Amino acid sequence: MSDFQRISPQQANQLLEQGAALVDIRDPQSFALGHISNAVRLDNDNLPGYLATANKHTPLIICCYHGNSSQPAAAYLASLGFDQVYSLDGGFELWRQQYPDAIQDS
Repeated sequence: MSDFQRISPQQANQLLEQGAALVDIRDPQSFALGHISNAVRLDNDNLPGYLATANKHTPLIICCYHGNSSQPAAAYLASLGFDQVYSLDGGFELWRQQYPDAIQDS
């Protein structure tokens, strides 16, 4: 797969229950205040390390604030060889509204 798909929070939740990986590309302060459980914060600084250890066959969900910045990030990660890449529509803000119990802070 050389592209990504946009998915709803409900679809993302199903994928997470099936073992998908989740990366959050928001800034460190926002991530620390709250993020989806088991999310890994990803930025340019830790990207090489993440790429070195990530399983490119595991479905990968990209989360940002509102579902906009995650789309180019998802396209980029798909271009690096991840099999299944998804952008979370509505981002963290919509997830937080729909799954408030699945939020943790650092």
